[in-house]
Amino acid sequence: MTSPIAIFWPMIAQVLLTYAIYILVSVRRIGAVKAGTAKPSDFKVPFVDPEPSASVVRNLANQFELPVLFYVACISLYVTGGAGTAAVAVAWAFVLSRAAHAYVHVTSNRVGLRRRLFIVSLLLNMAQFVLLAVHIA
Repeated sequence: MTSPIAIFWPMIAQVLLTYAIYILVSVRRIGAVKAGTAKPSDFKVPFVDPEPSASVVRNLANQFELPVLFYVACISLYVTGGAGTAAVAVAWAFVLSRAAHAYVHVTSNRVGLRRRLFIVSLLLNMAQFVLLAVHIA
């Protein structure tokens, strides 16, 4: 039996992934300025990111899309007492799929692979809500 608070560890891991993407955006933007491919003023609103940071910025936006539903599911499972072993396992699988998605997005940016990884994370999030629905039914 998994402790109900174990559901918070994958949430913390997802937050750490988001922080890592924030750091990578900064590193890539600073690198672009140092390389002369961008000026600090390029990052004013509306901004146009140079190639090295553009996909990272888009991935950062992704961290506030589907993961928001992940957080809702995790907290709902915890509050209702449904954060058992299956819920924690699905939550970890979600975070791993999001980490893989982020890695592909900020490296090769292979759209087909990125899409498949997104679909996996979407299905895992749906599974979280199925677990929640079954638990509260």
